[in-house]
Amino acid sequence: MPKLVANRYGKGRVRVLKILRDGSTHRLKDLNVTAMLEGELESSYTASDNSKVVPTDTIKNTINALAKKHLGDEIERFGLALGKHFLRFPQIRQATIEILEHDWHRLDVNGKPHPHSFRSGGDARMFTRVISDRKNQSVQSGIRDLIILKSTQSGFAEFPRDEFTTLKETSDRILGTSFSATWNFASDPGDYRVANNAIMTAMLEVFAENYSPSAQATLFQMGEAALGVCAEVALINLVMPNKHCLLIDLSPFGLENKNEVFVPTDEPHGQIEATVAR
Repeated sequence: MPKLVANRYGKGRVRVLKILRDGSTHRLKDLNVTAMLEGELESSYTASDNSKVVPTDTIKNTINALAKKHLGDEIERFGLALGKHFLRFPQIRQATIEILEHDWHRLDVNGKPHPHSFRSGGDARMFTRVISDRKNQSVQSGIRDLIILKSTQSGFAEFPRDEFTTLKETSDRILGTSFSATWNFASDPGDYRVANNAIMTAMLEVFAENYSPSAQATLFQMGEAALGVCAEVALINLVMPNKHCLLIDLSPFGLENKNEVFVPTDEPHGQIEATVAR
């Protein structure tokens, strides 16, 4: 006899854009929100009983309405408000809210940032995941798909070799990645946006300034820097898929290529991951 062993449901990819106004100066919050609910919902699967199922359309409408009331500069606060709201339904025991934020930058006009005109910030997204149950709320924040690259001060050498090794050792290479990281808050930092900015600044300074003997070493140093600037973060998970730039052989054309001309490729790529905790 089949048995239902796990279930959850919700609404995904709810798009919300809110204008935050400070006089004539505006800020944009452009979000993609997913809300997933768990609880006493088994009968909706096994007995065709909808009496406990909060419609996903209601979930979408709730996200939109609470954006009006609670969405400000800290997307974490919005996630916390959503989780608390969905727990008002007695049959719901856990709500997981995931939010991706699309970044916008001000246009420069006559050498000054324009108060209400913007350009896209690219593919990178700030991220938060809030899990709310009857006893606790936990918050994770982070970055997704941030393309970063350094054109020198990176190498890779002294690695093991066998009959299938063709990679040459180098002390001068391009290090590029589509970087993602998720950090767990053990306690409320007071201002999530300030904490997130400090973490990102610390990690990117390490990437830019430190010589990289390997992606692994750089990843650990970036995690170490994040923990160093935010006491409320308990651990951080970092992911660095390589964006390889392969040196092109120009010798058939009588040309010498001294680390100048490359072909960018991201398939296949090295996949480097690490978790750094206190």
